[in-house]
Amino acid sequence: MSAPIIWWVRRDLRLADNPALAAALARADAVLPCFVVDPRLTRSPLVGAQRLGFLWGGLRALDAALRARGGRLIVRTGEPLAVLTRLRAETGAAAIVAEPDFSPYARARDRRVAAALPLELVGAPVVHHPAAVRTAAGAPFTVFTPFYRAWRARPAPSPTALPAAPRRVPVPATVASEPLPEPPAASLPLVPGEEAAQRQLAAFVRDGLARYAEARDRLDGGGSARVSPYLRFGMLSARQAVTAALAASEEPAYRRGAEAWVRELAWREFYVGVLYHFPHLPTAPFHPEYAAVRWRDAPDELAAWQEGRTGYPAVDAAMRQLRAEGWLANRARLVAASFLVKDLLLDWRQGERWFRHHLLDGDPAANVGNWQWVAGVGTDAAPYFRVFNPVLQGRKFDPDGTYVRRWVPELARVPPAYLHAPWEMPRELQAQVGCRIGRDYPAPLVDHEVARRRALAAFERARAAAEPRG
Repeated sequence: MSAPIIWWVRRDLRLADNPALAAALARADAVLPCFVVDPRLTRSPLVGAQRLGFLWGGLRALDAALRARGGRLIVRTGEPLAVLTRLRAETGAAAIVAEPDFSPYARARDRRVAAALPLELVGAPVVHHPAAVRTAAGAPFTVFTPFYRAWRARPAPSPTALPAAPRRVPVPATVASEPLPEPPAASLPLVPGEEAAQRQLAAFVRDGLARYAEARDRLDGGGSARVSPYLRFGMLSARQAVTAALAASEEPAYRRGAEAWVRELAWREFYVGVLYHFPHLPTAPFHPEYAAVRWRDAPDELAAWQEGRTGYPAVDAAMRQLRAEGWLANRARLVAASFLVKDLLLDWRQGERWFRHHLLDGDPAANVGNWQWVAGVGTDAAPYFRVFNPVLQGRKFDPDGTYVRRWVPELARVPPAYLHAPWEMPRELQAQVGCRIGRDYPAPLVDHEVARRRALAAFERARAAAEPRG
């Protein structure tokens, strides 16, 4: 009988289309699926209760799937190198296989483990490894459109190339495991786990993909795929998502929506690659000249933004939904983020950390990339002068006010003409609908046009200071 192999479960909480698991099963009679509860991650201020709850739920689902196949999930708590060293000594495991993770912390962790143990990294949490998608000169891409062309030019996975879930994953009964942590008492907008991920993907392809190109910008997320949390933890693989989209695109009715969704999935992979090649980006702008932007120090305004009390309904609805559900549609994220950076002139890193703490799909690569995009300090051809008008964004992407009325009930009786700018209501109408601005709902923290000019001036000063002097 061959020595067992440890399958180190990290961000691949699934059995189907799992190259690391498949590699372990191909080489050993017994596979030891092990999840290491790393206190450095679970106790991080960047990890909120909802994301932890989604993770624990996904682990429970994975354990159930393994038990149905004669196995189980081994759970151990501690520093990963120490945990894996002990587990290998206990079991005589020949090797450790895992899917790579590309965050700066994960890469440093894996280097430490690989220096001491036989760690083999197999597969990737993306369709194409970030080291494989490069310019003709061999440099990493820093602009999305040429990246997307190169990414699409590479061979795409086909449905037949995705392995099904294994029938058996045997685990010796003698290997001890800790109980899985109890999920925090937090409400989740999605059911965690591989089966739930497949149901969500199938429902989106069936019911939402054909209209995705037109509906994806709705603030309420009604046009969104809502699979990003599953991709974040690998309950759904990137290959499965792209494969489903490409298969659907063969039908004319789905083609436009499928192409738009594939492009959005490619944005995720673009940001994975950017962080892979530029690991300093969580703390510094891609364009160094914007390090000189003089951000304001306004803790009361930061708190108002975090709590959804800015006086701008589209922003407040988004921020309240974020705290309640841990999920936002992409357009809602952009509107809320732009308000923090451009209207309040507060440091984008404060917003990035707040989002990453609360989001179920909070991921360093996508979150940092999107925040730098909104701030105009990242890898983008249209830099700092992009400023979202929260009133116009609300009117365009929540025209009937359904989203705002759900999350900002103070405005429930405000007529549609005033809903996204309620301070414009005459005082008589405010009294009639029971929403006095400044009492029942906040007055705007700032005047958007004045704040926009202030932000542009701050960025222009930073650019001028960075220019070489002759």
